[in-house]
Amino acid sequence: MEIVVLALSRSLLNLRHGRVWLYMLTPALCALALSVVLAVWVLGNVVEQLLAFPPMTWLAAWGLLWLASFLAWIGGWLAIFAVAYLSASLLAAIVIMPLLLKHLSQTEYRDLAAMGRDSFVAATLNSLGAAAFFILAWTVAIPLWLIPGLSLLIPLLLMGWLNWRTFAYDALSLHATDAEWAALRAQHRLPLFLLGLLMALLAHVPVIGLLVPTLAALSFAHYGLEALRRSRGGAIVSIQGEQA
Repeated sequence: MEIVVLALSRSLLNLRHGRVWLYMLTPALCALALSVVLAVWVLGNVVEQLLAFPPMTWLAAWGLLWLASFLAWIGGWLAIFAVAYLSASLLAAIVIMPLLLKHLSQTEYRDLAAMGRDSFVAATLNSLGAAAFFILAWTVAIPLWLIPGLSLLIPLLLMGWLNWRTFAYDALSLHATDAEWAALRAQHRLPLFLLGLLMALLAHVPVIGLLVPTLAALSFAHYGLEALRRSRGGAIVSIQGEQA
């Protein structure tokens, strides 16, 4: 957990740089624009679709049409929020993360050798695969929203998983070898998921939530690079050992 705190503190310190703010605002503004478009053109249709399927139809049959309508509107807004966040996360992972890694490699992690595979295709496929599972899990979990508390818990868990699954790999794909990535993933699975869950919580804070996708990318980059640095016990020694 100490690396989680360190990653967050370093991420906040990076906000002193105008370049980092540019990286943060780009996905945020795209997510905001997408949310407005979806709210104007799609929200009504989403609510109608939700009212046509269980559990909304069950509530209507029991004479609780007002509750069914209320839950359908909540579900519609949650769906819009999820789509906007997912889009911003994909933009942050595919476009912004490489820029952040380049910035960090030239500043705070100059001693850390890039020994992985700089594969844009692999990182993109990883992000798209995570997005596909996120959409499927979100859709399947809709009937569970009737259970008290799960309508809040499920989105948090899914968004936490999405953050972990998307950004943890992308943060290390350039610097870590396949063996290093496998070892770090096994050793740091829980802290990385908790970091993703924390980002999911922040995503639900008004205004701040728009900045979370890039903040998550930055935090996971700091966590991954620092964990890799420690696992090597000194970058120069690790480079010499790999070459030998």
